[in-house]
Amino acid sequence: VLGKMSAIPLSRSEVFGELRKELHEDEEFRQSDAHIFIIMGASVRDGMWLFRDGLLPEQTHFVGFARSDLTVEAIKTACMPYLKVAESEVERLSVFFSRNSYVSGKYADEKAFANLHTHLLSLPGGGDANRLFYLALPPSVYHDVTSNIKHYCMSAKGWNRVIVEKPFGRDLQSSEELSTHLSSLFTEDQIYRIDHYLGKEMVQNLMVLRFGNRIFGPIWNRDSIACVVLTFKEPFGTQGRGGYFDDFGIIRDVMQNHLLQMLSLVAMEKPASTSSDDVRDEKVKVLKCISPVTMSDVVLGQYVGDPEGQGDAKLGYLDDPTVPKGSTQATFATAVLYVHNERWDGVPFILRCGKALNERKAEVRLQFTDVPGDIFGAQCRRNELVVRVQPNEAVYAKMMSKKPGVYFHPEETELDLTYKSRYKAALLYNCVCYTPYSLFSDELREAWRIFTPLLHQIETEKTPPIPYKYGSRGPVEADELSKRVGFRYEGTYKWVNPHKL
Repeated sequence: VLGKMSAIPLSRSEVFGELRKELHEDEEFRQSDAHIFIIMGASVRDGMWLFRDGLLPEQTHFVGFARSDLTVEAIKTACMPYLKVAESEVERLSVFFSRNSYVSGKYADEKAFANLHTHLLSLPGGGDANRLFYLALPPSVYHDVTSNIKHYCMSAKGWNRVIVEKPFGRDLQSSEELSTHLSSLFTEDQIYRIDHYLGKEMVQNLMVLRFGNRIFGPIWNRDSIACVVLTFKEPFGTQGRGGYFDDFGIIRDVMQNHLLQMLSLVAMEKPASTSSDDVRDEKVKVLKCISPVTMSDVVLGQYVGDPEGQGDAKLGYLDDPTVPKGSTQATFATAVLYVHNERWDGVPFILRCGKALNERKAEVRLQFTDVPGDIFGAQCRRNELVVRVQPNEAVYAKMMSKKPGVYFHPEETELDLTYKSRYKAALLYNCVCYTPYSLFSDELREAWRIFTPLLHQIETEKTPPIPYKYGSRGPVEADELSKRVGFRYEGTYKWVNPHKL
């Protein structure tokens, strides 16, 4: 869609105007004017954004399906604090919730899905409607849910699409079994394996940064880059959702998918085109060059309460009543990976992720090698290119410049390329209109190959994680590992949002 737009920056209304035009002119999409989103265990926020901005046909209904005995009113009450609705949008929100309904049932219960199908048929245009099933559920129930969807809930006249989220399986074997199961039920163009993190505008911007700028191409390799750090930090703990998290842990939740996807975008060779097939081919080549991670290159942590903290900060992971007593599940992990090819040989890719840390942050940080022939008496710090995905999406380069004055006093400054995204819920929109935004099986297979031996070792040996205080940077040992493999952390410079100066 965006490729067809003018190069001149468009206003928000112009952008959505273009998207609406595409939406209603798309013949495949108009297979039926009626659409039903069946949301299993998921929030309604993405649907609300799309509906508010006119990016869904008016004849669209939203149906929640879960085990809990809920009402639409209860869901609305729970969602309202997070929707951030402007006064001008209140009426639209009211229309949105009038299109919502809810059916309760167990995921393995065939009768519940037969009831769901009856309910879908009862909606206006329900017999002809396109159906999109959104599964924000643990993979353990995917088997039952998808079988029941296939046998009881498919639209006979409209299209049917199933969206599954990460983590996709628990390891290589379960992932392969799940892929085989889904393939036996649905065609490839009906299955969407999406990763919200990759939908971020900044992540997609990595492609343009790398391959659309002459200044970065020649230095994007082992000769100029000392290390690459990929970070995903959350400032909150499990907060009563530990039962689900404890079954998977931070490596499956964030590292094996989000961060490894980021790594492959940073490290891949230039694809033949920007088509998803060509990009995927290059990402797979990168993953094939990475050996399975070993425990010697990993630091695991688990947060404990901060006695001096406020509210939840006083509580450790094991204080969450939904977490099994004595759990050794990691809530923090740092792992060092190496890409054994000509471009990257010897360059450490440091993956860091965790909960209950000191800030919310997701970023890619490329640290360049030292300038040879230093004439400034070790006053210069390493250049860095930082692509921050959240919060306050930004791209900036840390570089040295002379401090004003008579003497040579180099100081760190930035070349700011900050870029604000205007698009929300783009992935859900893609699932409605376009080709699958898919983590294809060969890519998924390689990702699991890299992490499965480590995950099995951790579970077999019950590797004890290192305690770290809620609200800290994580275990000191993780910083020591990063330093040992070549990352230099000075901690002297913080990016400042120029719009707030």
